[in-house]
Amino acid sequence: MPDPYDAGVNATATIALAVLALLIGVAVGWVAARRASLRSARAAGPTLAELLQRLMHSSRSGLVVVNRHGDVVLHNPQAVSMGVVRNTRADARAAKACEQVIASGEPMEVDLSPLERRGRQPQAVVGHVRPLGDGFTVIDAEDTSDMVRLEATRRDFVANVSHELKTPVGAVGLLAEAVLGAADDPESVHYFATKIVNEAHRLGGLVTELIALSRLTGAERLPELAPVEVDELITEALSRSRLVAESTGIEIAVDTPSGLVVDGDRTLLVTALVNLIDNALSYSPPDAPVSVVRRRVGDVVEIAVTDRGIGIAPEHQQRVFERFFRVDPARSRATGGTGLGLAIVKHVAANHGGEVRLWSRPGTGSTFTIRLPAHGTAFVPIGSSDLVAGPEVEEVRKPIEAISPGGVL
Repeated sequence: MPDPYDAGVNATATIALAVLALLIGVAVGWVAARRASLRSARAAGPTLAELLQRLMHSSRSGLVVVNRHGDVVLHNPQAVSMGVVRNTRADARAAKACEQVIASGEPMEVDLSPLERRGRQPQAVVGHVRPLGDGFTVIDAEDTSDMVRLEATRRDFVANVSHELKTPVGAVGLLAEAVLGAADDPESVHYFATKIVNEAHRLGGLVTELIALSRLTGAERLPELAPVEVDELITEALSRSRLVAESTGIEIAVDTPSGLVVDGDRTLLVTALVNLIDNALSYSPPDAPVSVVRRRVGDVVEIAVTDRGIGIAPEHQQRVFERFFRVDPARSRATGGTGLGLAIVKHVAANHGGEVRLWSRPGTGSTFTIRLPAHGTAFVPIGSSDLVAGPEVEEVRKPIEAISPGGVL
């Protein structure tokens, strides 16, 4: 007869084994589910290769990986746009540099500027070649076109300044020698002394405008902008141009006061207006009036200076705002022009969040319009400081009789 005690022990052991098996099954299931969850989470995110590809494509540099045989293993679109890779082959200069880097183990720099102008390729490219080990190298190409253009602009500016300063300085020296040689002739002394004074004034004006232009284009912080009445700007500018107008016999017609207000620096804005008015007077024949008109168009205040002079040829209209550019060099020097006036106007307008526009027709005249944000508004220019011809400009070029109620200077 079986022992009841043994039967109870066996039943207990069986239950314990069943519970243990159940626990093991639950644990195995949990581990399997956890692994599946982790695999699913990893599958939902980018892989390391995908991240590397994103990095390559988002880089502003042209990146190229080359093996020991000169084959391109990996590259991004920027490398193609810079001309470092063409038809899946590395530039010959880059491939040669990679060979040298593999041999020496030292990084090097190579000029990869395009040898031919093709479309919108950069003008200057510098490649930095570094070893990656196991016969692989990486080419890190940088577009340095902006730096090259900036350096060229600086060289041209220095050359232009030197030339412009050399002319009046040399003239003063020659005239001073002429005065010494004509010491016994009062009329000659007076003539040459007058010439010296004129050249000194021209030299002083050139230096003043160079300082102003340097301030406008440099890192110096401009004064805080404050509300300025447009009517007062025009009145002050006209008073400063009065002597030039009287000496040339040209009348300046002005429209009626408007009460318009802009945010700006009064001194700079008056300087810009004086430059435009003096420029109009210099390029207008006698008895050909100059007009100044102000108006508001939306959130923009426009001040237009119109002359009925010789006008500007289309091929020159894109360059009139360049430093030292003169449409008529002989005429400009005869009137004491420095070639910096319109460049100053352009930068004054830009520093006030505005722009300057030009309409011109040879034989008809020109209209320069300064466009500034009205007081309390923000204005983002829709175009650059160049020529714009349209109905709004034609409307500004109204007859002198239409604005005569405001007075004639």
